[in-house]
Amino acid sequence: MTKNTKILVADDSEINRAILADILTPDYEVLEACDGEEALYYLKRYHSEIALVLLDIVMPKLDGFDVLTIMNRDGMLNNIPVIIVSSETSAAYIDHAYNLGAAEYISRPFHKMTVRHRIENTVKLYAKQKYLENIVTDQILEKEKNNVVMVDILSHIVEFRNGESGLHVLHIRTITELLLRQLQRTCSQYHLTPARIALMTNASALHDIGKISIPGEILNKPGRLTAEEFEIIKTHSVIGAEMLEDLTYYQDEELVQVARDICRWHHERYDGGGYPDSLKGEQIPIAAQVVSLADVYDALTSERVYKPAYSHEQTLEMIFSGECGVFNPVLLDALKAVEDHLESEVKLRSAGKITRDQIHELTYEGLNNYGVSDRTLDLLEQERTKYQFYASLTREIQFEYTYGSDTLIISEWGAAQAGIPESVPHPRNSPELFKIFAEEDFWDLHSRLKQVTPDKPIVSEVYRLTIKGERRWYKAVVRPIWGLDENVPPTKIIGKLVDNDEEQNTLDQLALQAMHDDLTGLLGKNYARKEIEQHLACLKKKKAALMIVDLDIFKSVNDQYGHLYGDKMLKTVGSRLKKSVRNSDVVARIGGDEFLVYVEYKEHIGRLAERVFHTVSGSYDGVDVSVSIGIALAKENGTTYEELFFHADQALYASKQAGRNQYRFYEDSMRTILLPYHAELSAEQERKGEVLCAAEQKDGSQVR
Repeated sequence: MTKNTKILVADDSEINRAILADILTPDYEVLEACDGEEALYYLKRYHSEIALVLLDIVMPKLDGFDVLTIMNRDGMLNNIPVIIVSSETSAAYIDHAYNLGAAEYISRPFHKMTVRHRIENTVKLYAKQKYLENIVTDQILEKEKNNVVMVDILSHIVEFRNGESGLHVLHIRTITELLLRQLQRTCSQYHLTPARIALMTNASALHDIGKISIPGEILNKPGRLTAEEFEIIKTHSVIGAEMLEDLTYYQDEELVQVARDICRWHHERYDGGGYPDSLKGEQIPIAAQVVSLADVYDALTSERVYKPAYSHEQTLEMIFSGECGVFNPVLLDALKAVEDHLESEVKLRSAGKITRDQIHELTYEGLNNYGVSDRTLDLLEQERTKYQFYASLTREIQFEYTYGSDTLIISEWGAAQAGIPESVPHPRNSPELFKIFAEEDFWDLHSRLKQVTPDKPIVSEVYRLTIKGERRWYKAVVRPIWGLDENVPPTKIIGKLVDNDEEQNTLDQLALQAMHDDLTGLLGKNYARKEIEQHLACLKKKKAALMIVDLDIFKSVNDQYGHLYGDKMLKTVGSRLKKSVRNSDVVARIGGDEFLVYVEYKEHIGRLAERVFHTVSGSYDGVDVSVSIGIALAKENGTTYEELFFHADQALYASKQAGRNQYRFYEDSMRTILLPYHAELSAEQERKGEVLCAAEQKDGSQVR
């Protein structure tokens, strides 16, 4: 930095100003202000020379927040960075300073080198930003100029065959832009941003490309066309649209889509009296409506082989009187609003040049409408490159959705990985997107995003996607982004899809293991209960039975042959039970030597019970084993899991009391078979309650 680079130090403490001046004087010219008013005086006087402001918060007359507010209002923060240097360390103070536009915040007491480095970096950053701004502006200017030149050359070729003036396309562009800008000021219904106006204006130049296929003798006929000739002329609108529809590439580009609409429908009329499709009212895209009116105005005011030129006044009178067809009343109001300077603007701007101011308005104002500040715009290209680089390294499908344009943008690597375009317009109706994303999952994510708040903005969920024909689990981490006002809907959504297949499969395997008994591989008691409850909820007119199976001699087997042999026997019993019923039935191990079987049947439950009993009973490695089974029926003995289990348990104990090695169906006579146990339990609980009451009364606490 040169000695002539000025830095303004605004602080009511002279010693603080002196310390900062000592730090800065070797490299900068320091201006000192003792309050906010004096700081603003220096800012206005030396605005173009001040490279940075060091600003205290607590000052007389105007404090630091007031100074920041005024600098923000007057646009000074775009060129002059502000570093807050203050002893105030409250988070509220710091947040407020950043919200008002401060670039940095340094708390006192500070370190000399820290101050120097932060000042140096901030000044360099802003200088770099101005340099980049000029480069970006020049690049956009050149790119936009080349685009316009190419479109105009193509249009001029068409006009050359048509025998029209080479200025026709330039006139159409000018009139279209003037009308669209007027509509932007008066009508919010068409959502006309500066960027969209520029796109429509550029697309308007292609409105007559279909005429390239019309025979020259018809195009340039000096007299009145016959009915047959006029029908041939009318085909140019459809031909132009089809030419754009048949492009091998760029079908998804918005410029091509808007140009196609203009080509096909710029001869439609608001009352439905136009061609080729007789569209009516707002069925006609607004771009085609505007170009239609611009085309009529220029055709009337220009000389043609078949007519002389009408004056500006005559043309307007013919349009407003309805002699040239019916137009949208809103468009006619826009034409009336610009009529005083329309003729002069067409003449002045027919050179077709794009000024630096127009480019600045197109890019900066247009991007600001989508929440991008001037400060970050300067580094846009670098950030885009960095973003794509990191996205490719992380192997994540990163994406961004903008509500305003209803467009989903996918990272370069992510789009290649998923096999879909990087830009997906109208994603809610996109066949490409639904090839990888199941519709129910898409709408589930959509529903979750509708429920988030700025306090809890992140949605994290796992979905199964089809990537290049393979079904894999992906973890979606998504969040909306709000503007400064969080009370209004979010402006965009950002997120990523991370391949989670191995982790999810591992979790599924662990969940499956948790559901099953380690020894037999059958369901555990809790998971079996859940499945049975689901079956019972859908039972309706069907019949079902719940069986509890108990090995009669398992304890003696363990005592005589050991636990390894006992485990082998349990596995064999489980396997036999599984084979004795259908795959849709439920078989579970619910205790040491107890099993649970739930089956649904139509008739002959006795045969089914007999089969289960004989399948499980028998010899295991030379040891004869008997089983006892208790059976409860739905809906005779109950409709809930608790009722059926309790009654099957009673039937099981009835089997054991009758001598074991048999099965019993529940009967009402069994309902008291387990009561002695329950009576004993109730007596024990009552005894504990009396002891508790006595203790409470003893310490004076209230008995409840």
